[in-house]
Amino acid sequence: MITPVPSALPGMLRLLEVMRRLRDPRTGCPWDQQQDARSLARYTLEEAYEVVAAIEQNDAGELRGELGDLLFQVVFLAQIASERGEYNFDDVAAGIADKLTQRHPHVFAGAGPEAHQRWEGLKAEERRQRGVTAALGDVPLALPALARAAKLGKRAATVGFDWPDADGPRLKILEELAEVQQALSGVGDSTVEDEIGDLLLAVTSLARHLNVDPETALRRANNRFTERFAAMERLATARGQRLDGLDAAQLDSLWNQAKQGIQA
Repeated sequence: MITPVPSALPGMLRLLEVMRRLRDPRTGCPWDQQQDARSLARYTLEEAYEVVAAIEQNDAGELRGELGDLLFQVVFLAQIASERGEYNFDDVAAGIADKLTQRHPHVFAGAGPEAHQRWEGLKAEERRQRGVTAALGDVPLALPALARAAKLGKRAATVGFDWPDADGPRLKILEELAEVQQALSGVGDSTVEDEIGDLLLAVTSLARHLNVDPETALRRANNRFTERFAAMERLATARGQRLDGLDAAQLDSLWNQAKQGIQA
């Protein structure tokens, strides 16, 4: 007889036992039994994005649930590793506790508040200990392109490859815009795609100098665009119109009304 997982167990212990049983080769769930780290990668990424969405919605209940879903992915991956004799969840937790302790000597070692400024240096030393010698060597390829561009720029800046202030990337954006135009005109060897990529990279550098996270900024801009476009559709419908039947001037008018918050 299969006994239920005791609900009186502390939450973390209960989750670990639930995970263990889901992976049990005799009595577990067939889908969970079939998964491996590679198959779980996309689910882990999806859950991370859903956590971010809940944060931006300022919905505590939703965030609690999404954090649980993300934690389940961590537990799942740790369980698979444990079955392979590599490490377990406790090793994961101990590892991050050790890392945080080492990176915060001003908190845990009485090193004084100035040690907080050594954060990047401490991370660089950790990378060297792992055998990563190239400054950009361990910036994850799986990051969204915009987030990876921002991280690459930040990492390059730690070795001095950067502009002294925001004027540098601002002027670089203007330069890249001109090169986009040249590519459109067939001047030079670069493609339009190459130049658009360089332009976006320059924009992430400007964002970093202005202390703006470009991934967050673009995500919020996407949300604003979605909301305003939906408002345009409502305004058009209320007037018996369809967006695809309007000319450019009419669409611009609806867009401006949507930006001003005019309701249908």
